[in-house]
Amino acid sequence: IVADDLADALHNGRLAGAGLDVLPEEPALPDSPLVCAPNTYVTPHISWATQAARARLLDTAVDNVRAFLEGRPQNVVGARVRAPERAKAGTSEG
Repeated sequence: IVADDLADALHNGRLAGAGLDVLPEEPALPDSPLVCAPNTYVTPHISWATQAARARLLDTAVDNVRAFLEGRPQNVVGARVRAPERAKAGTSEG
């Protein structure tokens, strides 16, 4: 989205409204044309946080901890991870 074009469309009535969870520059200046546009609603990075989404997040966290403790780490990115029994012994593979 081109923020200036969005702000212009809101100010000129070509767009009825906008809901934004992220802004091009943060923190936004109080006089930002986009923030000051009519019918613009800005949330503080929480639009994802429905009750169902938070429940899924907690379920995933519990599943990930359980898998790690069972020696099956999940969602590992760019790192070597030691199995729990090796971590307790203070050794690593390779």
